[in-house]
Formats: sequence, C-alpha cells, structure tokens
Amino acid sequence: MSQIELIEKCKKNDRKAQLHLYRQYCEGMFIVANRFLKHTQDAEDAMQEAFINAFQKIDQYTAEVSFGAWLKKIVINKSLDKLRAKQNYYITIDEAQLEVVADENNWQTSDDTTLEEVKTEIENLPDKYRVVVILFLLEGYDHQEISEILSISTSASRTQLLRGKKKLQQALKKQRHGTGY
Repeated sequence: MSQIELIEKCKKNDRKAQLHLYRQYCEGMFIVANRFLKHTQDAEDAMQEAFINAFQKIDQYTAEVSFGAWLKKIVINKSLDKLRAKQNYYITIDEAQLEVVADENNWQTSDDTTLEEVKTEIENLPDKYRVVVILFLLEGYDHQEISEILSISTSASRTQLLRGKKKLQQALKKQRHGTGY
C-alpha cells in the first residue's frame, strides 16, 4: 500500500492505517524528540502526543512536503512544548545586546574530533543554545524557520546559534588540549 493510500485511509480514521504509519515513523520521531528532551520517557510522551495530534489533524496535511517532514515538525513542536513546561528557559533578548554573527557556517573542529565527542558536547550545551544548534545543524532548519518554531526573532536565533557554537568549540578544544577533562 502506498503512502498516499495510507494517509487517505488515516483521514477516514482507519486504525490499521494509523498503526502502519506509526510503526513506519515512530523510531525516527523518537530520535528527534530525544535530541531535544534528553530523557527517554519525555521523548516517548512527546512522540505519542505528536502522533495523536497528527492523526487528529491529518485533514490539514496537504502533501506540500513529505508526511515525514510534516510529522517531524509536529514532534519538534511537542518536544519544545515539553521543554517549556519543565522550565521557562526562553528569555526575551534585548535586540540591542545581540552579537553580530560571524561565520555561522564554519563548524570546523580538530581533525581528530569524533562524531561522538561532538554529539556529547551538543547534549551538554545549555538548553537555549542546544535547541537552536540541533535545529540548525542536525535538523537543517534556517533562522527564519527556527524563529517561527521557537517564537523568537531571527536575530535571537542567530545569536543563540553563535553562542552555542562558541561554547561547543570551547568544550571540544578543552577535550583536545586536556585542560577541561
């Protein structure tokens, strides 16, 4: 059965089709949620709630993007809602205090830095930086999309990315030079 047929059946509230789509996407969507929440139970809850919302609002799916991309946006929003509920870590940033972003595309590290070291250090970033770094670097969103998802300005997105990148590079440098760990 094609994905289009599955979605059409889901629009008719076909539980077997919903289960089929759930099984097809649950693992990937859990990974996305867990990147943000860093807690298995919270990630599972966010993923489940996202699927419930997706199936309740599946009539709004217009196939302008893939179903996976549409669902991923719902999962990200649910994950961010859970983060906001746990702690109110989004603070209003005074636009006059924002740093000018240098080169946000320069993510170079030492040649012997491993992917696991980078992932570990991303997980150790403060939430407000970690979320923007994940959205930009791992999920591929641009600053306009990040600003809409997080309800912050594009300038704040750029600044949080820059600050997160600096913290990430400093942490990786400490690891390499043995001064931090």
